[in-house]
Amino acid sequence: IQAPQPGEVLVRIAASGVCRSDLHVVEGRSPVARPPMVLGHEGAGVVEEVGPGVRSVARGDHVVIALYGPCGECADCRAGNVAGCWSPTRTNNMYGLMPDGSTRLRSRGVPVHPMVGAGSLAERAVVREAQLVKVDLDIPLDLICLAGCGVTTGVGAALNTARVEPGARVAVIGCGGVGLNVIQGARIAGAARIIAIDVSSEKLDLAADLGATDVLQAGPGVDVPARVKELVPGGVDYAFEVIGSPEIVRQAFECTHGAGTAVMVGSPAPGSEIAVDGRMLFAGRRLLGCIGGGSVPQRDIPRLVALYRSGALKLAPLVSRRLELADVNLALDALRKGDGARSVIL
Repeated sequence: IQAPQPGEVLVRIAASGVCRSDLHVVEGRSPVARPPMVLGHEGAGVVEEVGPGVRSVARGDHVVIALYGPCGECADCRAGNVAGCWSPTRTNNMYGLMPDGSTRLRSRGVPVHPMVGAGSLAERAVVREAQLVKVDLDIPLDLICLAGCGVTTGVGAALNTARVEPGARVAVIGCGGVGLNVIQGARIAGAARIIAIDVSSEKLDLAADLGATDVLQAGPGVDVPARVKELVPGGVDYAFEVIGSPEIVRQAFECTHGAGTAVMVGSPAPGSEIAVDGRMLFAGRRLLGCIGGGSVPQRDIPRLVALYRSGALKLAPLVSRRLELADVNLALDALRKGDGARSVIL
C-alpha cells in the first residue's frame, strides 16, 4: 500500500459491512468488477495519514468511507446536482482508480483495485478525500460503517429518489440490509402504510420492528401485486424493488396505482432487461432507477448521524453478526443463504 498522494487519505479500517454488491463481484455479475480487487465499500475507521492539500480531515479523525464521491468540478457539481456527477473522476472511482487512473494498492507488483475506491475489507485503505465524511468520536464505528452504502442507499431511495410524502402508502420487496433501510426511510418520511415483502419470516419480523405496518411473506404461488392490492385497494403510491431481479421490478411496478412510482434499488445483472406492460407506463406510472440512494455524502451521512442520535434511525438491529476479517467468507455465505440483515467485519 502506497502513501496517500495529493487529495488522498490513508484510513485504518475499524469496521466494514459486507453488502450483496460484494457478493455480486465474487459471482461475476458486477459492472464494477476489475480483478484483482479488494472488496468492501461500507467502511469506517480512523485517519492515519493525509496527503498534501487535504483540509476536511486530519490524523485521528473518525470517518465513514462513502459510496463514490463527486468530483466537485463538472457542470453537474457546479450546478449543485452532485448526485448526478458522472465525470471521469467519479467513473474512475467506480472502477477502483484514483483520478489519474492509478491505484495505491499492489500485490506482487500487480495493481489491485479497491472496490469503488473504498476496498474496506482490509486493514487499511487509501481513498479520495471526497469519499470521506468525518463523524464524532462517540459514534460507534461498527454501526455507522453501514452508512457507507446500505443505510444511505435505503434511506436515500425513500427520501431522495422517491421523495415519499407523509401519509403515503409504500411496499418494499426485499427486506435485507438495504430494504430494511428503505422501510426506515419511509417511516421517517411519515408514510402511513409500509408493506414489507420477503420470503424470510425472520426478516419480516425485523421489518416490523423497524417500521413496517404490514408484512407479506412471498414464495412460490404468491401473487405479490394482487396481495398488495388486497391490503391497499388500487395499489400503493410507492413500491421499491430491493433484490436486483427484473421479474421483481415488474412485480413492484404492478403493485402501484395508476399514478404510482416504482423504484429499482437492487442491482441487476449486466444485460438484464425489464418487461412491463406499456399501457400501465403510458397511464402515468413511473419507473425510476436508483444508485446509492441519490446520495450526496457530505449532506446525507451527517443527516443519518443526526437521525441516529435522535433515535429515529435504528442501526443496532441491522447487525446480524460481527466477525473478524479472517472469517469474511462466513459473511458471504450468509448473503448467499439470505441469512440475517448485515454482517460487520471488525
